[in-house]
Amino acid sequence: MQQEITEPQNKMAVAPIGKLIWKMGLPMIVSMILQAVYNIVDTAFVINMGEEGVAGNLALTYAFPIQLLIIAIGVGTGVGINALLSKSLGEKNKDKSDRVVGNGIFLGICIYAVFLLFGLFGAKPFIAFQSKGNKLVAQMGGEYLGICCMLSFGAIGFTIYERFLQSTGKTLYSTISQIVGAVANIVLDYVFIYPLKMGVAGAAWATVIGQILSLVVAMLFHYFTNKELGNNVKNIKPSAKVIKEIYHIGLSAALMQGLLSVMMLGVNLILGTAKYNATLLQGSFGIYYKIMQFALFACFGLSNTIISVLSYNYGMGNKQRAVDCIKWGLLDTAIVALIITVLFESLAGPLANLFGMASGESGNKITKTVITAIRIASIGYIFMGISIAVQGVLQALRYAVSPLIISALRLAVIVLPVVWLFTLTRTPQSYVWWAFPISEICTAAVSILICVTAYNKKIKTMCNTN
Repeated sequence: MQQEITEPQNKMAVAPIGKLIWKMGLPMIVSMILQAVYNIVDTAFVINMGEEGVAGNLALTYAFPIQLLIIAIGVGTGVGINALLSKSLGEKNKDKSDRVVGNGIFLGICIYAVFLLFGLFGAKPFIAFQSKGNKLVAQMGGEYLGICCMLSFGAIGFTIYERFLQSTGKTLYSTISQIVGAVANIVLDYVFIYPLKMGVAGAAWATVIGQILSLVVAMLFHYFTNKELGNNVKNIKPSAKVIKEIYHIGLSAALMQGLLSVMMLGVNLILGTAKYNATLLQGSFGIYYKIMQFALFACFGLSNTIISVLSYNYGMGNKQRAVDCIKWGLLDTAIVALIITVLFESLAGPLANLFGMASGESGNKITKTVITAIRIASIGYIFMGISIAVQGVLQALRYAVSPLIISALRLAVIVLPVVWLFTLTRTPQSYVWWAFPISEICTAAVSILICVTAYNKKIKTMCNTN
C-alpha cells in the first residue's frame, strides 16, 4: 500500500511562484555557474604557466569534451531523479521517493565505474587522436584527463546528492556545497601549478579534490537535513521499474547534455581543418566555450528550478501554479540571459585577458580572438535561455524526445554545418563565431512552437484538483 508523506507542506506547494522561482533559482544559478568555475580556473592558471601555457590550453581543450560528458551523464541522471522525486513528493508517495533516492545512489556508482575504466584505458588514446602528433599536448592532456576520470566520483556523486537537496527545495545547501569545492579548487590550482610546479597534472588534482569536497558537504547536508526523504540502505537495491522511470526523463536529459560534448568535439575537429589559423581557432574556442558556460549554466540553473517546481505542482494537479511556473520560468530565464549578455559585451576584454597575461604573442592573438568570440556569440544568449527554459518545462511534463530535439538543433544540426562554412573564409577567426547566435535564434523559434503544443496538451486540459 502506498505510504503517504505526512510532513508539513513543502514550500513548492504554497509559496508564491514568482518569488519561489527566484528563491530556489538563484542558489541553483550560483551552483551551476560554480561548475563552470572548475574549468575556467584550470584554464586560466594553465595558460599562464609560461612557455608551456599555450600547449597546456590545447591539452585542456582536447580533454574538455569528456569532462562535459561526465557532467552530462551525471546531470542527466540527476534531472531524471529530480523530476521523479519532486513528482513523488507532490503525490505524497513516500515509499516511491525513498526508492528513488536509493536507486539514484546505485546509478551514481555505476556511472563512476564506467569513467574509471575510461580513465585507465581510454584517456590517453582520446587525446592522442586529437593532438595530431604533438607529443607535449598529448602527454599533458592524457595525464589531466586520466586523473579527472579516475577520480570522477566526486563530480558524479555531487550531481546526485545535489538533486536530493533540490527536489526538497533546499537549494541553498547545494550551493554552499558547490562553493566549498570551487574555493578549494581555486586555492589548490594556484598552489599545485605555481609553488609546487605540478603543471597540468596539478590542475587536475585541484579539480578532483574540489569536487570530492563538494560531494562530502552535500552528503552531510542531505543526511542531516533532508528529513522528507528516507535513507535506508535497502533502497540502494536496484529496481528496474524505478530506474526506467528515472531514465524516461534522465536519458533524454543526459543525451541533451551529452550533445554539449559532441558539439565541443565536433567544432574542435572542424576548426582543426581550417586552412587558415586552425590552431588559433581551436585554442580560442576552448577558452571562449568555458567562459560561455557562465551563461549556459546560469540558464540550466533556472531550468532545473522549473523542473523541480513544475514537477511538484503538476504531480499535485495544481493547474494555476503549473501555469504560473511556466510563465515565470521562461521570463526569469530570459532576464538572466539578458543580464549576462550585457555583462559579457561590457567585460569582453577583461574576461579574455585572464587567459593571455603570460603567453607572449600567441597569447595576444588568442586574447583578441576570444574578445571577438564573446562579443559576437553573446548576442544569442537570450535565445539560448528561452530554449533551455522550454526544455525544463518539457522535462517537468515528462516529455523525453522534444527536449532532445531542441538540444540537437542547438548543438549539432545547425551549428556544426555553419561553423564549417565559416572556416572556408580567409579570416575564420572573425566570422566563425556567428554560427552560435544563428543556431540559437533558429532553435528558440522551434522551442516556442514545441512549448505551445505541450502546454495545450498537458496544462490547458488539466482539471485543477487543488
